[in-house]
Amino acid sequence: MSEEAEEDCPVCVPGLPAWLATFGDLMALLMCFFVLLLSFSEMDVLKFKQLAGSMREAFGVQNQIKVEDVPKGTSIIAQEFSPGRPEPTPLNEVRQMTVNNDMNTLDIRSEKGESDVLDSLQGEAERMKEEEKKEQAKKDAIQFAAVLSQEIDEGSIEIETDGKKIIIRVQEKGSFVSGSARLKDDYIPVIAKIRDLLLTIKGKISIEGHTDNIPADGKIFTSNWDLSAARALAVANEIFADVRIKQKKFEIVGRANTRPLVPNNTAANRATNRRVEIIIERGKDNEKIDRITVKEATDTASDALRSEEIF
Repeated sequence: MSEEAEEDCPVCVPGLPAWLATFGDLMALLMCFFVLLLSFSEMDVLKFKQLAGSMREAFGVQNQIKVEDVPKGTSIIAQEFSPGRPEPTPLNEVRQMTVNNDMNTLDIRSEKGESDVLDSLQGEAERMKEEEKKEQAKKDAIQFAAVLSQEIDEGSIEIETDGKKIIIRVQEKGSFVSGSARLKDDYIPVIAKIRDLLLTIKGKISIEGHTDNIPADGKIFTSNWDLSAARALAVANEIFADVRIKQKKFEIVGRANTRPLVPNNTAANRATNRRVEIIIERGKDNEKIDRITVKEATDTASDALRSEEIF
């Protein structure tokens, strides 16, 4: 029976069937079609990263693998599925590009012209403040002139203003003996008047001594620098006789003949140039002066010689 069935089976045609060639052509055409689609497409990297970030955030990272035995040493599982943290994507992290990464706040650029307006207003406010100081200096100078009117009439005192500065000019006439730095006894009450005026005003005070261009005789003072500084110090010491005077806002300066008021070509002009000026500058930061004075005093104390260093 089986032999008869085998004899009835038709003989197979050698080679591949005809439909397989058509199927192969169809697969080749589909492959070409997808290659063309891929070549025509444009890859958006940002969208790709956004999609990758969304997938990673939704599904997480596989960090637990069930195995029958604990992996020993380095294994494929440990290499491929080690715990990790997803990298940030543009979806969940936005940063501003900046040169300074440690800034806590952002500088917001003002609109065009706003900065100029603010600068103009600030400059106007400072100018008005300076004008107020100048006006106050003029009022104080008038008050000083009223108190020292007799000395002004005698020519031993001059008062003038220079901006916000008040200048009390003590002439040599009636105050010092020529070539000496000792105040005359009858001039001490005049210094006392000036001292009382200084108690009522705030600001930095400079006491400056000036001479003419005739060199010192060398008996007491070796130069005009010594003479001018000694005269300024004599006036300062008389002012400091009152304990209410704050010495830390004073400075004593010797100018010699470097700043004449008039040319030293006549005896009268030379007498004008021999003077001591008390310059009051309003508007100085007294607290700042105090801090500087304290620092200088500390530095001086630290630089003092010890007993074993004195020769």
